[in-house]
Amino acid sequence: MSSSVTMYSTTWCGYCRRLKGQMDREGITYNEINIELDADSAAFVEKANGGNQTVPTVLFPDGSTLTNPSLAQVKAKIGV
Repeated sequence: MSSSVTMYSTTWCGYCRRLKGQMDREGITYNEINIELDADSAAFVEKANGGNQTVPTVLFPDGSTLTNPSLAQVKAKIGV
């Protein structure tokens, strides 16, 4: 499966680690971007979350985002 989502995260975020582990176990590929290292991505996350840098924020191919989604929400959104 090609990368279907982009996950915006930080190194210290426990919710990010949990979702990454769940997606890894399910074989869902993703691109991960650390918003602490990329100002443009941090600005994108802020825009998607009402001015907050809330992670994980997941961007889907259709341009929509989910903030701190469950694995079930990610799977439903990408049709897995």
